[in-house]
Amino acid sequence: MRACAGRSRSFLTGSWFVVLVLACRTTGPAEDLVEVTSAVPGVVVDLKYATQDNFTGRVLYDTSCCFLRRGTAEKLRRVQLRLEKRGYRLKIWDGYRPLFVQKRMWELVPDPRFVADPRVGSRHNRGAAVDVTLVDSSGRELEMPTGFDDFSERARRDYDGCSPEAKRNRQILEDAMRAEGFVPLPSEWWHFDDADWRKYKVVDIPIRELVQRSKRQE
Repeated sequence: MRACAGRSRSFLTGSWFVVLVLACRTTGPAEDLVEVTSAVPGVVVDLKYATQDNFTGRVLYDTSCCFLRRGTAEKLRRVQLRLEKRGYRLKIWDGYRPLFVQKRMWELVPDPRFVADPRVGSRHNRGAAVDVTLVDSSGRELEMPTGFDDFSERARRDYDGCSPEAKRNRQILEDAMRAEGFVPLPSEWWHFDDADWRKYKVVDIPIRELVQRSKRQE
């Protein structure tokens, strides 16, 4: 597994520290969650929830490593190969998301239009969804209708008020993702679900624990 930057500072306090400890003790095996940069060569990872650059304004992840289901990662690998032929690459803003983080998001924004109800679980909680954008061969982000976590109408896939360049890039990304088995979310141009997401269970393992397990398997 390629090295991922960790975070030594506390990112959860109070009751959420207890939730994290319980998650470490009670969750089952990581099943087939794999580290993305090892499974998808050339992909760029910029996990927004490992920073304050997200709709909560808080650090929610304990590491900047990204994980996905093995089958989902294989689909994404094929997307990456398809895009590389045209001089593009993928940048991932989010992948697998532990359920306890979903619960915290719901506490902050209890609105199903923007955050999946943790009682049901998000496709991210299954490791079967990705938030992605396009970058060029040097890693520079291409123009899109909005940035990440934009809850306005401009984030919709059918929004027609953006520039021709943004429309073109949005369509290139969507076409490549659809071709390899991903289903786009109408309200967020960056969000795609693995078409096979239903066969995966919700997982509540801290990402740092997945990193440690991956290192032990090397």
